[in-house]
Amino acid sequence: MNILNTTFNTPYHTAPFSKIKNEDYMPAFLKAIKKAKVEIDTIANSSETPSFKNTIEALDFSGEELDRLSSIFFNLNSAETNDHIQKIAQEVSPLLSDFSNDITLNESLFKRVKAVYDQKSNLDLTTEQSTLLDKKYKGFSRNGANLSEEKKTRLREIDKQSSKLKLNFGENILAETNKFEMHLTNENDLTGLPEGAKEAAQQLAESKNKEGWLITLDYPSYIPFMTYADNRELRKELAISAGSKAFKGDALDNQDNVLQIVKLRHERANLLGYKTHAHFVLEERMAKTPETVENFLNELLEKAKPAAQNEFENLEQFAKDLDGIDRLEKWDGSYYAEKLKQKLFSLDDEQLKPYFKLENVINGAFTIAERLFDLKFEEIDTIDKYHKDVLTYKVTDNKGNLVSIFYADFFPRAGKRNGAWMTVYKPQYIKDGVNDRPHISNVCNFTKPTKSKPSLLTFNEVTTLFHEFGHALHGMLANTTYPSLSGTSVFWDFVELPSQVLENWCYEKEALELFATHYETGAVIPMELIEKIKASSTFHEGMQTLRQISFGLLDMSWHGQDPTAITNVKTHESKAFENTKLYPDVQENCMSTSFAHIFQGGYSSGYYSYKWAEVLDADAFEYFLEEGIFNKVVAQKFKDNVLSQGGIEDPMTLYKRFRGKEPRPDALLKRAGLIEK
Repeated sequence: MNILNTTFNTPYHTAPFSKIKNEDYMPAFLKAIKKAKVEIDTIANSSETPSFKNTIEALDFSGEELDRLSSIFFNLNSAETNDHIQKIAQEVSPLLSDFSNDITLNESLFKRVKAVYDQKSNLDLTTEQSTLLDKKYKGFSRNGANLSEEKKTRLREIDKQSSKLKLNFGENILAETNKFEMHLTNENDLTGLPEGAKEAAQQLAESKNKEGWLITLDYPSYIPFMTYADNRELRKELAISAGSKAFKGDALDNQDNVLQIVKLRHERANLLGYKTHAHFVLEERMAKTPETVENFLNELLEKAKPAAQNEFENLEQFAKDLDGIDRLEKWDGSYYAEKLKQKLFSLDDEQLKPYFKLENVINGAFTIAERLFDLKFEEIDTIDKYHKDVLTYKVTDNKGNLVSIFYADFFPRAGKRNGAWMTVYKPQYIKDGVNDRPHISNVCNFTKPTKSKPSLLTFNEVTTLFHEFGHALHGMLANTTYPSLSGTSVFWDFVELPSQVLENWCYEKEALELFATHYETGAVIPMELIEKIKASSTFHEGMQTLRQISFGLLDMSWHGQDPTAITNVKTHESKAFENTKLYPDVQENCMSTSFAHIFQGGYSSGYYSYKWAEVLDADAFEYFLEEGIFNKVVAQKFKDNVLSQGGIEDPMTLYKRFRGKEPRPDALLKRAGLIEK
């Protein structure tokens, strides 16, 4: 018996990671796909008159075993992968793509869905049921159900090809990240580096039986070196290595993958009757059209660019005065920005890190969630983990009811991709009167403890932890009937609101005093440091905003126009960056070849949503500031109208129900210091 095809007989039905063998996956997928096909055929070939219950609802609850298996497998492919798992991913992705198309291109099934959809106005549906019906109908129409047989065949080919290309893209980046090592044997090469970063580099070298120090492209190693190392040549070497990932013309090069992915996406959109991939994607977003996105980004650009240019010129002058640097390069940015920040605010991350011991920050996030949303987090060791570093928690409400199981995985390793993300091992839904609770995970890449120090976070890592925890709360507090509308299953430009709004608590005295205590003395972070954190929060905000806008514009340049004539990835990218460029170009570097958000993740035509959600989060947090950052009434409104509602209604409707009005960009621009308060 393959454990992956059974109902898990484990505490809280959690994934039995330690009992799963790599060779279990492929047979389990084949069996689960077969079972899901039978479920689909039963719905499609039913002799009963199509109804919401026997067609739409049945469809949403079908394929549960396959969904669960896919969640486990693809989450591990991101967080704890190996060659075997990557090989299985290559084999199974086309099968899943085929299965997905078997559903959306099934004429009998579509006829039944359409029959229910056509009588929608006569059905007495709840808001959630009505949304589900719309979603299911669009799931067919937007994926080829109305196409001719010839076009359906081509759509299948495109989807199969695309799924493999996306996997290749991600595997190449991971291989490039793991391949690079800067091995240093002269301690002078580490001048400027904080003691903790030096010790971590030494420990990494030791772990690989090498003398001296090792610097890698993993963020906890890369960022301190780029921020503090005095050796400009080594910073240059590291920056070029990071910026040239999958852009070297070798077996791990992603240029062809990028061109093929965007061309297939465009062809697919055209097949379905859309002008571009962005037109297709944005139809199901708050923004609705590429024009809205471009206007939004360009309006922000107009506000941010003068501030960014001014900040850049000041930084350039500062570097010249300090070290005689004639031309500020990309590998100088973080280094001189940190020195300027220290000069202006007498503040640097090394001063702050002792107050941000990882365990304390985690407990701080939990305490804030408890005060706002009445949640309790209890670490448990009765459930399986996929790696010894993973922490596991049982989350309950103030009556002791199970809210969620929570996995937290914080340190880098060879089998884990860079970055930070939230994911789901099991969604929340209500079936047969039982509210089945979700299993949620946060995955990050923070500095590991060393022999002499615990894991001490930079302030940027603190906000990252809160950001991902905001996503986790969105998943944990889900309270919808249908799995496909649950938790973070919302419009993509709304999904960042819960994550980004939670970052705001990191800047507030009342919140910081709950968890920012010195790891050795236990002393609470001094008021003067809190004031400096607040004062420095808008430091280089113009440049940061410009950077985010540039990524959004690059995304739209790939997906908001016909890409068939594009032959050179670098040339295209340079043109997209023209209006947002501050630093001189580095010929060896290309961002697109490692822009995993849009070519591997789900952000294609959606990268703008970070800035879009910032407008929402600044406006939402202004409400908390007006009433008190731990105001229970505001928190309850946010929980009831945003966090628990998933995708059951249009996001703007939910937002206005919480806030009482539509958001305005002014709150964001004020917070960023780009307009007067």
